[in-house]
Amino acid sequence: MSRQIRHVLNSAAASLVAAFAPLAAHAEWGNLNMPVGVTELSKQIHALHMTIFWWCVAIGVFVFGWMIWSLVAFRKSKGAVPDTSITHSTKAEIIWTLIPVVILVIMAIPAARTLIAIEDTRNTELSIKVTGYQWKWHYDYLGEDVKFFSALDRASDETRQLQSGRDPNEVADYLLNVDKPLVVPEDTKVRLLLTAQDVIHAWWVPQFGMKKDAIPGVVNELWFKVDAGKTGIYRGQCAELCGRDHGFMPIVVKVVTKEEYKAWVAAQKTGGTNEAAPAAEAAPTVASVATTAPQG
Repeated sequence: MSRQIRHVLNSAAASLVAAFAPLAAHAEWGNLNMPVGVTELSKQIHALHMTIFWWCVAIGVFVFGWMIWSLVAFRKSKGAVPDTSITHSTKAEIIWTLIPVVILVIMAIPAARTLIAIEDTRNTELSIKVTGYQWKWHYDYLGEDVKFFSALDRASDETRQLQSGRDPNEVADYLLNVDKPLVVPEDTKVRLLLTAQDVIHAWWVPQFGMKKDAIPGVVNELWFKVDAGKTGIYRGQCAELCGRDHGFMPIVVKVVTKEEYKAWVAAQKTGGTNEAAPAAEAAPTVASVATTAPQG
């Protein structure tokens, strides 16, 4: 009988390998997990995520392993007889209550540490007020006298119109580009003060690891600090269903060096363009995340 069981298990394993082989060849397995990101917080969040994930894997392996072993070791064909005399065990109930409690406490320690870091906006170096509108963003650099609206870029807006006759595949970063990006310096703690003018919106950039609602009459805050050397373009979207054109409210953040940022601010105050001057050094790294925002 044991030989037959091994044969069945081997056959099932071979079938699973054959079924998933095409997926391994074509799927982008790297996108199955959450991105590590380019900010201090995104790395902490990813580390916490992976820690809890492996805890869950270990628990699953133990529980299902014990179940499978019990089914095989105590099957009827080996002469196992069910024990109907056990109706209650105080010791067993205490054990299976205490063990999960201890596991949850152990998990809570790194989770609480990360949550505290997420809400710690002390030592902010740059504060920007972000106001959500249907369907665009307004950025106000507090203390810098720089403010502007950021909306879907002209090419995407024209292409999305019914019977426009334009091919979306020919538009660069279709629905993920704006006319004026948010410009911030690298290696700088940036605090965003989030609110909205009309309905609830949500500011979300996946590579920053942060997403928070912008609510009318309420000021929420989040912070991020992009790692030094991670200059480039980072894209996100409004992640709260905010009306008819919710899907046409992208977010683009341009991370530049501190010297480029100072030059950009000076240019804005003199009526210059929103584009930051390119660095004289090597070309910046560009990291674009083209994802669809969750609906609701």
